[in-house]
Amino acid sequence: MRHAKSSWSSGASDDHERPLNGRGRRDCPKVGAEVARLGWVPDVVLSSDASRTRETFARMRASLGYEGEVEFRRDLYIASVEEAAAALAGLPDRVETALILGHNPTSEELLSVLSGAQEAMKTACAALLAVEADAWPAAVAARGAWTLERVVRPREL
Repeated sequence: MRHAKSSWSSGASDDHERPLNGRGRRDCPKVGAEVARLGWVPDVVLSSDASRTRETFARMRASLGYEGEVEFRRDLYIASVEEAAAALAGLPDRVETALILGHNPTSEELLSVLSGAQEAMKTACAALLAVEADAWPAAVAARGAWTLERVVRPREL
């Protein structure tokens, strides 16, 4: 998932601290509710530690119905595809569904590397990718074998 729409005129001291704008704040609960309706509630959430990703998840958490911990990670802020893939590969085998919340271009590039699909990941879009694998390292190594099941776009809700 990519973070919701952020504010460029907030007066934040740097890019890492930019908050969401009004549209971004409105989109979060809608996307969370749709993700839950589709049965995509994750077992674990890995997120960039930027203000806009923190706020995105905070504003969608209740409608998503997620009660677990969120791992806010600096390495997912402006991460490379390899860094995002490594975060997924490090998940324990008991995790069946993971939500990785970050930024572009990583969101689009990771989706493409894993599934071969080319999708625009506009703000607050969530993509469900599926793969059959015994463990996360094997799943991440199966590049191109993942299936893009669906993309949730806030403008369509």
